[in-house]
Amino acid sequence: MEHNVKEEKRKLRELIWKEIETKGIARFPLPCAGRIPNFEGSEKAAERVRLLEEWKNARVIVANPDFAQQSVRENALKDGKLLIMASPRLKRGYILVDPKKVRGREEFASTIRGAFKLGIKVKDFPKPDLIVTGCVAVDRAGRRLGKGHAYGDQEIRMMKQRFGQMPVITTIHDVQIVDSVPFEEHDERVTVIVTPTKTINVKS
Repeated sequence: MEHNVKEEKRKLRELIWKEIETKGIARFPLPCAGRIPNFEGSEKAAERVRLLEEWKNARVIVANPDFAQQSVRENALKDGKLLIMASPRLKRGYILVDPKKVRGREEFASTIRGAFKLGIKVKDFPKPDLIVTGCVAVDRAGRRLGKGHAYGDQEIRMMKQRFGQMPVITTIHDVQIVDSVPFEEHDERVTVIVTPTKTINVKS
């Protein structure tokens, strides 16, 4: 049974990666395979995130390091929010970027290179108010599909175990919303799905 779910996940990932590239939605870095895909309209999705109450009320944000969410990270710094960014594959833990220290350089500070240069590596950090995660696909029940290494699930789980429940937002392209994501017990869900055209609040 478990093997079937893993196989279904693999097929869905490949389907989405192919669709995003075929429709010309994919952006650098290419090819999409093996990544959280960067997509056309990611800035629009990031602007929609800014309209959320969860965002307005948040002072500390944890975000994944992928290209697709760079505009979200940049907006967090521009909006004066403390940004905690996971290093790629969590190899170097977490980096804290203080918005006060990167005024005028938010765009660079929101990249992996910029965060390492202008932020500080931390083990302890303040309680986050929300998590931003990347997905390959997601369904309307909030079930997310990552790129297959479980780092996204690991980050979300660790934050919840350490700090308690908090909103989990993902920004994706509309074509990444599917009818059903194959799901295992240890998989984490998102609470808000934001695309360039719509916002979906997942019913708990």
